[in-house]
Amino acid sequence: MAPAPMDKRPPSFLSSQITAARRFYLDLAPSRRRPLAVVCGGWEQCASDFAIDRKTFPYFAFEFVAAGRGELQMAGQTTAIGPGSIFAYGPGIPQRIRQDPGAPFLKYFVDFAGPRGRQLLRQAQLPPGRVFTVGAPGEVRSLFDQLIRCGQAPHRVATRTTALLLEAILLSLAPAEEAAEPPGRRALATFHRCGAYLEAHFRTVQSIETVAAACHIDGAYLSRLFRRFAGLTPLQYRQKLQMNWAAEKLHASDLLIREIADELGVDPFQFSRTFKRVQGVSPSDFLKLRFGQRPRA
Repeated sequence: MAPAPMDKRPPSFLSSQITAARRFYLDLAPSRRRPLAVVCGGWEQCASDFAIDRKTFPYFAFEFVAAGRGELQMAGQTTAIGPGSIFAYGPGIPQRIRQDPGAPFLKYFVDFAGPRGRQLLRQAQLPPGRVFTVGAPGEVRSLFDQLIRCGQAPHRVATRTTALLLEAILLSLAPAEEAAEPPGRRALATFHRCGAYLEAHFRTVQSIETVAAACHIDGAYLSRLFRRFAGLTPLQYRQKLQMNWAAEKLHASDLLIREIADELGVDPFQFSRTFKRVQGVSPSDFLKLRFGQRPRA
């Protein structure tokens, strides 16, 4: 799916060196009495000259790198960052980010405030100033995509649902980090390679055996990797990618349900069943929600 155009007037604390973005803005002046307030968040495609130099930041924040490579200087340390890297910052934490011009970043971010936010960062073992690599980047990316969809919903709904999703993302990070540590480092690298192949080819791949062959591993080992690091079978992982892509198409285009099913190479009936199982609502009810209508119970 082609990314939406960059927002015209992002807040001044967000970078303008962006070529495309999907963002949402909820509460840029959160009350200190609120335990957790999501300020804004989104997905950004960085320009080749993207760079960040900040002495501080007004909110708690963390970012997840989905693609691209570069270098992060924070809390007195310099760290190479790339796909799967996640880092947190906040008030009083200087940051300097430089990217490889030949590998620009695709990254997600969320900014938030409140004492519950600080507590969640501590529970996730991600205090401001820390960076690590997550063990299940596909799952984190899926949660961020859901966060963006909720953030772009009507304000009364978005305020509550984004706070809940923020908790879900942060609470998922501690076990993800544990999966990234030795002795499973080689297995994790293989999982990342297979996951990247699926993310690039989920619309056209015909079978899980095709994925295993393309990644030069045994099909049974592929299944064990996905169950270990993603908590899903490879088929379930592919279906989540397909249905997230389909949801974005339904949300941002005028394509008919059968046209989206055709693009995925499945019949409309099977597409609708899979979409409802993964997303919780049927494609037709998803469209009703998009236009502010109440679906049937």
